[in-house]
Amino acid sequence: MATKIPEAQARLFKNVFVCKNCQTKKKSTSLKVLEGKEKCRKCNKRAFRPLKKK
Repeated sequence: MATKIPEAQARLFKNVFVCKNCQTKKKSTSLKVLEGKEKCRKCNKRAFRPLKKK
C-alpha cells in the first residue's frame, strides 16, 4: 500500500474550500472564510465548506 506524502497532502487539501452552492473550489485562509470576506467566483455567495479528503 502506498504511503501518503505530507507535502502533497498539504498542497492539495490545506486552505482549499468548496462553495456550498456551485461546488467551485477556492484556495483561501480559513480565517477569511469564517469572517465571510471571501466570495465565490461563479455565484458570488459566501457559503464555503472545507474540501473532503478521499
